[in-house]
Amino acid sequence: MSQDPVTPRAAAPLGVAVIGYAFMGKAHSGAWRNVAAYFDVPAVEQTVLVGRDAAKVAAAAERFGWKESATDWRAVLERDDVHIVDVCTPGILHHEIVLAALAAGKHVIVEKPLANTVAEAEEMAEAFEKARANGQHAIVNFNYRRVPAIALAKKFIDDGRIGPIRHVRISYLQDWLSDPSSPMSWRLRREEAGSGALGDLGSHATDLVLHLTGESIDSLTGGVHTFVTQRPSGDSGDGAIGGSASDSGSADVALEDVTVDDAAWATGRLSGGGIVQLEVSRFALGAKNGLALEIYGEKGSLTFDLENLNELMFFDSGDAAGEQGFRRILVTEAGHPYVGHWWPDGHIIGWEHTFVHQFADFLNSIRDDTESQPSFADGLRVQKVLAAVESSAAAGGASVTP
Repeated sequence: MSQDPVTPRAAAPLGVAVIGYAFMGKAHSGAWRNVAAYFDVPAVEQTVLVGRDAAKVAAAAERFGWKESATDWRAVLERDDVHIVDVCTPGILHHEIVLAALAAGKHVIVEKPLANTVAEAEEMAEAFEKARANGQHAIVNFNYRRVPAIALAKKFIDDGRIGPIRHVRISYLQDWLSDPSSPMSWRLRREEAGSGALGDLGSHATDLVLHLTGESIDSLTGGVHTFVTQRPSGDSGDGAIGGSASDSGSADVALEDVTVDDAAWATGRLSGGGIVQLEVSRFALGAKNGLALEIYGEKGSLTFDLENLNELMFFDSGDAAGEQGFRRILVTEAGHPYVGHWWPDGHIIGWEHTFVHQFADFLNSIRDDTESQPSFADGLRVQKVLAAVESSAAAGGASVTP
């Protein structure tokens, strides 16, 4: 049954259902468990955790603090005590679950990328526009926007501290697939994941470029490559970083075709006249979670490295001659974005806190009925860029307009 998506009573909590309990389900569960403890947000309740395996999801629900577990997400959407549906499934299920959740009157969070295809993303964005008229809210979980150092970089750019942007370089490199004997997982099947490193890592990188610059990518050339085209059968669960199957069996082990990219790259032109270079890989040996960002403007520059999450580097050309250079800003003071909700000045925070920040912003947008970000429209823009990279690659690196 559909319902009013606004909290029925001022004192009543917003009931949350998370669909998926592996890597992202665990990360989201921790954020739901902590968000009201550190931020002034509407009350929330961890109502139900949903997964396909009854025993495993029940164990995860108990461990992660959920009231109960379930295996039928469709039945969960009919419940009056569920107001927010948080989708942490492989991409193949995003479209179906999100459309059903919106039709049931729920607020929605969906993991990135928004969908597996542009057509699916367009339908989801259109469905949300209709749901928004009923007071519903929805976001794509591009959680890296909520890193305090990246939020500070956004403020610097919006305040004109680096001037018009000339050049953006962004790479997102991991190495968890470098071992050719690592087994197949859903992340390596196109029908389930949509794409490989391009969608998994490239969606984050693309969103940051669009979000931070406030510009569009007007044209690009790109490429994709798969280094290991077959892998031992046997799903390795969520495909978490560090998975290995170096002892996966004898020479007669069954092999399965890898149908996604291992690496992708693109060079594009920004609408403001600058250029962007993007590179992603899950084969960069030694890079564990290496999201690196460089933004060069007419007046200054910014750089960021996710493996030094609490630091932002800033160059100001207005500094006196002979004193210029990149300065390290440790983003751990109460006046920095989000940080004042956590610990005394100088105490670092971690990757998991970005999910708490994301959900706090989302809950407050529900309470205040303001526009929720990152929006499905944002997710659609990212999807079009990812599709353009694949189109360019298929055309031998031809220039493509997203």
